[in-house]
Amino acid sequence: MAEGGTTIERRVVVTENAAKRIAELKVQENVPTAYLRLAVSGGGCSGFQYGFSFDDARHDDDAAFERDGVTLVIDATSLELVDGSEIDFVEDLMGASFQVRNPIASSSCGCGKSFAIG
Repeated sequence: MAEGGTTIERRVVVTENAAKRIAELKVQENVPTAYLRLAVSGGGCSGFQYGFSFDDARHDDDAAFERDGVTLVIDATSLELVDGSEIDFVEDLMGASFQVRNPIASSSCGCGKSFAIG
């Protein structure tokens, strides 16, 4: 809640490529009802690191972001650190991975899995 009792809208965008890959992984892993969870934890090369996993449960403090029939869930603490981000799935000569384009991050490591804030 912000001052005056208004709710602050948090936003994370799941790209079409990410939604397709999440759906494919749910089939491969045989977890048709699972959510993809994005969690931020301390560590990594730059101070914080992104983690992706499947989770059967949604918690009271989770925010949910849906695209094309798949749902990404993020706990409230992690959401503070990824607010405004875009979650994409990229395949290139270096491999394939989920990438977080985070406007809050002041820097990130070469692998794209960790970041620093201001």
